[in-house]
Amino acid sequence: MSIALPMCAIDFTNDEMGPEELAIAERISELKEELGDDLLILGHHYQRDQIVMHADLLGDSFLLSELAAKSDAKYIVFCGVHFMAESADILTTDGQSVILPNMRAGCSMADMAALHEVEIAWADILSKTGLSDPATAKDGESCLIPVTYMNSAADLKDFCGRHGGIVCTSSNAEGILNWAFERAGPDGAVLFFPDQHLGRNTGFKMGIPLEKMSVWTPGEENEIAEDVKIVLWHGFCSVHKRFTVAQIDEFRKENPDGVVVVHPECPIDVVEAADANGSTEFIRRFVAEQKPGSKIAVGTEINMVARLDAQHENLHIQCLEPTVCPCSTMYMIHPAYLMDVLERLVDGEIPNQVIVEKSIQEGAKLALERMLSIKR
Repeated sequence: MSIALPMCAIDFTNDEMGPEELAIAERISELKEELGDDLLILGHHYQRDQIVMHADLLGDSFLLSELAAKSDAKYIVFCGVHFMAESADILTTDGQSVILPNMRAGCSMADMAALHEVEIAWADILSKTGLSDPATAKDGESCLIPVTYMNSAADLKDFCGRHGGIVCTSSNAEGILNWAFERAGPDGAVLFFPDQHLGRNTGFKMGIPLEKMSVWTPGEENEIAEDVKIVLWHGFCSVHKRFTVAQIDEFRKENPDGVVVVHPECPIDVVEAADANGSTEFIRRFVAEQKPGSKIAVGTEINMVARLDAQHENLHIQCLEPTVCPCSTMYMIHPAYLMDVLERLVDGEIPNQVIVEKSIQEGAKLALERMLSIKR
């Protein structure tokens, strides 16, 4: 696991900014210095460069969750999206405040699974499969284990905690599914939500046949395979869904010796056609290990791909889909918003604080701590 220190790892120059951007950047640096050790800014890889340059620590959602849990900072400003800030609030102490620069920065995938929908699905799947709820199961009974992707609301993490389940990220999904199947029993199964593609790709990589995976879509009549191992929620990432096998074929036609690496939120045909797949941290390491002069197509968010290209001058790195847009919700974290919350912290306010209700924190923390105890 690597921790990137952005100001050392990335060379940002004043020439890349206009006068207004430069003034904002300089003011953020002044405010950071004034707040000192009371402040920790966490940045996700998908953020724009003008945010990353101010992040004290940079990572994927798994790494940032760990960093939040270990931090002693009084103010944790999370330059990511809402579900990440919620997880940070759950894992930190009551004396720490987690702040999101723009409260509108959500996640369309997370919004595809609501608690009431999951509760309905849970009851229906238990009924159709005859599996037991881990929270009430007797010794030896086969169970249905709920696994929620980090990209989900806190109340769904709480649901998992209360029903013997766990949280996963793209970094540790295989280890998490192994944990879940061990607890489910030989005839048990997993309910994986909200991203169907990560669940399908991870399960298939582990040797689970596709015919033993069923997709669950709320509001529809859903059929469950008789010997199902994974029930996949219907959700997806709007960015990663845009990558296709045709794009891979076109890249290889133009670059016969090129390599393709994609994120496991991509559809399974794309993942299987690529040379490698993995989390944002995996993609960073994979790119760094390529020989000088290599041509690499990357299937993930465009800000990260552009940053990789800037960092590796001896490699030729491009986005698999040249017209793909940035993650629209990550892009809501504008430097002006970051400057504003820091200004208000200096003035004694605690703006845009993300607070998870105590009634939700207990189960959610249990599910998150189970995740953090498992190696990737």
